[in-house]
Amino acid sequence: MNATTWLERSVSRLRTGRKAPAEEGEAAVAAEAAPVRSTRERLDATLRQKNEALSPRALRRTLTELRAVIDPAISEVEGGRRARVLQDWYEAAPVEERRDLWLLMSEIFVADPEKAKTAQAQFAAALGTPDEAVAEVNYRRATVSPRRRLLQRFSVYPEGIPFLVNMRAEMQPMLKGDRRLRALDVEMEYMFSTWFDVGFLDLRRISWDSPASLVEKLIKYEAVHDIKSWADVKNRLDSDRRCYGFFHPRLPGEPLIFVEVALVDEMTDSITPLLDESAAAADLDRATTAIFYSISNTQNGLRGVSFGDSLIKRVVETLKEEFPRLKTFATLSPIPGFRGWLGRNMPAHLARLDDRHRAELARVTGLDAPGAAELLAALDKPLELAEASPLRQLLLTAAAHYLGGEMSDGKPADPVARFHLGNGARVERLNWAGDPSAKGIKQSWGLMVNYLYDLRRLDKHRAMLAQGRVPISGDIDDLLYKNKKS
Repeated sequence: MNATTWLERSVSRLRTGRKAPAEEGEAAVAAEAAPVRSTRERLDATLRQKNEALSPRALRRTLTELRAVIDPAISEVEGGRRARVLQDWYEAAPVEERRDLWLLMSEIFVADPEKAKTAQAQFAAALGTPDEAVAEVNYRRATVSPRRRLLQRFSVYPEGIPFLVNMRAEMQPMLKGDRRLRALDVEMEYMFSTWFDVGFLDLRRISWDSPASLVEKLIKYEAVHDIKSWADVKNRLDSDRRCYGFFHPRLPGEPLIFVEVALVDEMTDSITPLLDESAAAADLDRATTAIFYSISNTQNGLRGVSFGDSLIKRVVETLKEEFPRLKTFATLSPIPGFRGWLGRNMPAHLARLDDRHRAELARVTGLDAPGAAELLAALDKPLELAEASPLRQLLLTAAAHYLGGEMSDGKPADPVARFHLGNGARVERLNWAGDPSAKGIKQSWGLMVNYLYDLRRLDKHRAMLAQGRVPISGDIDDLLYKNKKS
């Protein structure tokens, strides 16, 4: 029997007969509350414990099949074909058995520690000599795990990359609970960063004339403002709108990320008119401003792979070619982390206020000395607050501080701010009742923010952010100044 036939029959047995009679007996005598064993311990064992999917025998067989995929004696094509056979088994397997495959790939396919240690010592000894460059290359090669080679073999056949992306997406919910999977996750993120480099991606416009299957993907993946109907999506693809996505050759019908743009004559302060299906299309001859009002990643398996910044740059270039009159490029963005942040930091925010501001808050709430809980309760209906309300001013100054100064690990605390500011934008303007929907109220009491992409100052803004200073407009600075004076 040749190796190919053996592999196919072995995987077939795993798929159609997962538990041999002897293995059923092993499961029956497993301990009721067995401790979690490492994958190596399971490979060396005889009996399966109750909390384990594959028996030690089946686990060893699966490991043999994985190693056969990267057998150095076979070609890339044959390795890819063997990987395809394993994919067939995987797709028919329950999630518990899939997880055992992940654990094998994560824990067993590691770099040889002795080879890595030796190569590191040789590299250290070669520093400053003519052999330094070669020693460095050898060291790098010694630290590359066979796991990477395994992933490459899966990518040989056309369905391999989508298969791996979906596999990583399925792993995501389990990463926090099982650190053993982390090595595989990091390796996949590294490989995807190479395979999905923006140089390999195509920028395409998505319009109402695009295939229905592609338009349906917009409805499925829209993550900022839910699409409620076909009339809704048609409005977002109208003549005064543009929608662009990045596509990869191996996922031709799947946008990896897409952005929705409105072409208007001034910076927009509310999402409501943009989502109004009955509103007439704007006059493109008067359009001077492009508003990016929704950016959605579609593939959870590509988490950590960044191409949103490149998408915006490419879209700006494309729009400028089509509409030379466009001068302003800005976003209308949610502030998803604001409510949670202020809920935790209201006491600190109150401590910055002077007696006059505290007196105003006491007057409007009817309390002698309103605390954090009372003020948060008073903000329950933000859309009813008058323009001059001290509670409204409290929210605006808090939002300005959150976006203009709150950092986490050296980066803006808000995830949307982190994205746009990292691309060189600046915090331009806060918009009261920018999103009056239930979702907008829940996230940020209805507040939205414009981030401005000043094409002449993108590098300057990135440099500021690298120094720990958030680029902000004069309007935002005024709010911060009032807060500091308070």
